[in-house]
Amino acid sequence: MRTDIVHMGAHELTYEIRQIVDVAHKIKTISGKEIYWENIGDPIQKGEKIPLWMKEIIARAVHDDKNYGYCPTRGLNDTREYLAAQLNARGGVQIQADDILFFNGLGDAVSKVYGQLRREARVIGPSPAYPTHSSAEAAHAGSPPITYRLDPARGWMPDLDELRMKVKYNESIAGIMIINPDNPTGAVFPRSVITEMISIAREFGLFIVADEIYINMVYRGEPTPISSVIGDVPALSLKGISKEMPWPGSRCGWIEVYNQDRDPVFARYVKSLLDAKMLEVCSTTLPQAVIPEIFSHPEYRPWQMKRNQLFARRSQRLAEIFGAASGVHINPPSGAFYFSPVFAEPLQSRMRLGIKNDRVRDFIDSLISPTTPPDKKFVYHLLAQRNICVVPLSGFVCDLSGFRATTLEQDEERFEFIFSSIAAAIPEFLGSI
Repeated sequence: MRTDIVHMGAHELTYEIRQIVDVAHKIKTISGKEIYWENIGDPIQKGEKIPLWMKEIIARAVHDDKNYGYCPTRGLNDTREYLAAQLNARGGVQIQADDILFFNGLGDAVSKVYGQLRREARVIGPSPAYPTHSSAEAAHAGSPPITYRLDPARGWMPDLDELRMKVKYNESIAGIMIINPDNPTGAVFPRSVITEMISIAREFGLFIVADEIYINMVYRGEPTPISSVIGDVPALSLKGISKEMPWPGSRCGWIEVYNQDRDPVFARYVKSLLDAKMLEVCSTTLPQAVIPEIFSHPEYRPWQMKRNQLFARRSQRLAEIFGAASGVHINPPSGAFYFSPVFAEPLQSRMRLGIKNDRVRDFIDSLISPTTPPDKKFVYHLLAQRNICVVPLSGFVCDLSGFRATTLEQDEERFEFIFSSIAAAIPEFLGSI
């Protein structure tokens, strides 16, 4: 073309979590064998059943004609009033209904959050990074992500000294991004850590972006929503129903804005988020309509607690399985439904798993080059040998070698088979040289 039409940040748009799906489908076609999907956090795909009472609420909403029309750009008034009242009742920062803005899932919200920033303004985020955030932030700037380290030797806690130094000496950093509970590590940051990160933001005049989609899925330790400790610092809290209800296909999430009146520049930025959403008219109405009734239902909290207890048992079992496996270090997850084992020693290019199917082996070998990250090679070989699909940790803007998997499998026997198989594959891979 006579003019280059490609955005300067297009090369930063990567999403290993779904990119590996094409490889897995090809292996399924060649081998004729089932794939065990551990790459993406979809509770429904992994067999979770939606309780009948929840379905009945949604069914009644389906029969209400008003839920087929547009809603206000910010979202349904009654739902935003309900969410604001629930937050205010917990103490901490206080908000109004107009401080809440609905989106078609948090992917839509994340795109707007970074897309509306001035290109020179950067948001520093964790490493390992969740690629929806890191890719969107890097793409808006046309530069690689700026990150602070989560330390696997300290339970995936943030390196606060590194964060402070990077913020202090890089004046382009305008915000700090926190995912708590964390994806991909399953870490839950204690109150003291969140408070210190907010203190850094306050000291250097930054705002906070907090992805709290898993804030009610904590089963070890106590959750610390930023609303309880944010004080006077401007912030955005990202929440939704895709993981918690769970209804990922609803594509329904929202942003809660804290302290937008404290800084005129932040207030103008928040207005740009609303203006950008206004160009799309609004977000999907039906999922918003059911939130107050579902969240206030007498069975909701007991059901949620029972669900978290399942993930707690899964976490304990993973600690047992991988604790007995040599060559890998694991921090059992404390929240959300992910975990990220890290290889204890550097991986070598000659390491491999035995792949009996010649066509599958040839296909995998064709994907691997000298520049392929070694943990990605392990993931490809695991997929080829055992038909288990996980995600390399190098796909999360990370210099550690490891992989991320979910803890969502509902069938006990399948869960044992999948993770015992992964644990058995690790020493085979490491001992192949």
